[in-house]
Amino acid sequence: MRDIGTPHPRLPLPKDGQGEDLAAFQTWLGEAIPLVPQLGLSRMEWQDDVLRWHINLQPNLNDKGTGFGGALSAQTTLIGWCWVTLWLRRQGLQQDVVVAEASQRFSAPVTEDYRLDCQPQDIHAAHSLSERLNQQGKGRITLIQKLYCREKVCLEACGDYVVLPARKPD
Repeated sequence: MRDIGTPHPRLPLPKDGQGEDLAAFQTWLGEAIPLVPQLGLSRMEWQDDVLRWHINLQPNLNDKGTGFGGALSAQTTLIGWCWVTLWLRRQGLQQDVVVAEASQRFSAPVTEDYRLDCQPQDIHAAHSLSERLNQQGKGRITLIQKLYCREKVCLEACGDYVVLPARKPD
């Protein structure tokens, strides 16, 4: 068990020319953030600029037998953090990411296993973030998350994520 205030060791960057091993990233994520193994995440995948999670409902049930809003909110925040972290890793960067602001709108109960998609709000957002990182060493991006039960949207969320300046080596 890690002491409070002690960062978890970073996952090494993928070697040049090799894509991210999402299964290895998911394993690391579960070690770095103790809540993750409890969230029912079965797998993650990239489709173009969309990070997609497949999630089991069972560990996220509320007292009514549907998706617990707090768990769903945590998942939308976390998938956004993962999107930015994985995007940075593709750029060969290891910088800290934090959520600055987040909101959710629930439109239907979650009654079965579901998928959660995350992508930039704007098609030029990743390019803009890259420019800010090159110029200032830090940046911000807005991401949209949508939770689907089959093809029905049950939850829409939006989050602003900040990439902090790179840590100085110890």
